[in-house]
Amino acid sequence: MTEILEPLGEAQIAVFVSGEARGSNMQALLDACMEKRILGEVRVVVGTRAEAPALARARDAGVSVHVVSPRKYEGQEDAYAEALLRLLQRYAINLVCLAGYLLRLPEPVVAAYPYRVLNIHPALLPLFGGKGMYGKRVHEAVIESGMKVTGCTVHFVDNDYDTGPILVQRAIRVFDEDTPETLAARLLPEEHRAYVEAVEIRTSRWLRVEGRRVVTYHP
Repeated sequence: MTEILEPLGEAQIAVFVSGEARGSNMQALLDACMEKRILGEVRVVVGTRAEAPALARARDAGVSVHVVSPRKYEGQEDAYAEALLRLLQRYAINLVCLAGYLLRLPEPVVAAYPYRVLNIHPALLPLFGGKGMYGKRVHEAVIESGMKVTGCTVHFVDNDYDTGPILVQRAIRVFDEDTPETLAARLLPEEHRAYVEAVEIRTSRWLRVEGRRVVTYHP
């Protein structure tokens, strides 16, 4: 099945983060909006825990912050989805960016925002993805695998972990002396560039989605 995606135009962005997210990818999007490299703005940041460092960072930047705790809705995915959708509608969001959001996004949210939810993963998907593969675990797996390159992937979100169509990837070398920490530190600037590039592509270009392939489309 082929899907044709029109450019979103001006992006009204919601960023979702989890409890330990530091917010550097969120900050990259904020900076790109401020510098007009992205047409649009980050209107709200939604966290799962009030103490998330990313939320403090968002408040310092003057962005509206909300906490929607999944624990409050444990066993009630539809209610959790409704709470998220109310926020997205309240802020007239047309693009959701997951940035250190470690949960599977509820299906009703994905369905309400088809090809308008992006996620960034610190590996070259489809390698080293899936439930439980995030942060240091990914970099440990890359080093243990003997891979000589790694990278990051920005993809559209579907109803599983890290399986949606790929929009942008960037790669770096894996050195013999690398540790998970050094690899993560070297990859992080590429994550920032990739996320900004992906949002710019989604807002400004026509796209054709063929299975997991995303290609630029000229109508």
